[in-house]
Amino acid sequence: MSQTALHPMLNIAIKAARAAGAIINRASLDVERLTVSAKSHNDFVTEVDQAAEEAIIDTILAAYPSHGILAEESGQSRGNKTSEFVWIIDPLDGTTNFIHGFPVYAVSIALAWRGQVQQAVVYDPSRNDLFYASRGKGAYMNDRRLRVSKRTRMLDSLIGTGFPFRKGDNFQRYLKMFEDVMVQCAGVRRPGAAALDLCYVAAGFYDGFFETGLSPWDIAAGSLMITEAGGLVGNFTGEADFLYQREVVAGNPRIYGQLVQILSPYTRVIKEEPKDTSGLGASAAGIGSYADDTDAEEGDAALQALNAAEEAKPAEPKPVVRKRITAAAKAAEVAADQTAEKPALRRSPRSDDAPF
Repeated sequence: MSQTALHPMLNIAIKAARAAGAIINRASLDVERLTVSAKSHNDFVTEVDQAAEEAIIDTILAAYPSHGILAEESGQSRGNKTSEFVWIIDPLDGTTNFIHGFPVYAVSIALAWRGQVQQAVVYDPSRNDLFYASRGKGAYMNDRRLRVSKRTRMLDSLIGTGFPFRKGDNFQRYLKMFEDVMVQCAGVRRPGAAALDLCYVAAGFYDGFFETGLSPWDIAAGSLMITEAGGLVGNFTGEADFLYQREVVAGNPRIYGQLVQILSPYTRVIKEEPKDTSGLGASAAGIGSYADDTDAEEGDAALQALNAAEEAKPAEPKPVVRKRITAAAKAAEVAADQTAEKPALRRSPRSDDAPF
């Protein structure tokens, strides 16, 4: 699609993404000079995240001052909190990769209207790859139309994922999930930037993707890329209400269905927050309440069922211990047996009815 024919709001998103990408590329030349702070365990933020986010918001609000903003670093501190138009922004998805010089990170920007994503941009500044989509108009990488892969068997499929990394995440639960997927596919990859992972599903590089613990800004833009490329995206039980569920599965239609069958026992039920049906702004206010919910895993019914099944398994038989017997020991054993049998060989007194 020619960028001259793009929706005006999508053009603004692209302009904002490229502005943020320029900031990120300049900073990538000397990442060791960056000031890095931790929002939580293994969750980092740099002044680059903050500068990129500010550039994005400034660009958007200059064009649409009445719109709402939901951003990873600043939350809803800027923009109109009651607007039906909400921009969902991750200025640097893959910060941990970035601060280590690992070139897998991206800018993610989505525009939602009444809770439904309408425009999406994911920009990979290190490769200058621009993914963009408008609802009903298709998804593109640079100027190439995207289509999901055509593979139909899990055994032939390449699946993307992300590992749990925050304090309180139930890693044992994830390992069971990972094992169930891994043994049924051709390979699993974990680059570390969910926004790009979802775009790779849309482009057909992956056949499917799954991850837990994600926030709306991680998946909003990528989810539209997938549906516009002919794929499916939902939560672990296959429902479309995934944006605030902290779990997502995506893929081409055939692989998506098979992934849902594998992952549905691991679904994590998040307590629903009160939502304003007039738009995304009010529902986004509940993000903070579930973002730090680290003990919800303890009540995971699927995990309890798995643990019960493990305990119910019959105990494995003890290995047979073979005792080595020497020739001398065997001779002594035979002699002992013969001695024990001698009393039985003595003739009993003859009776009248004896044959002899």
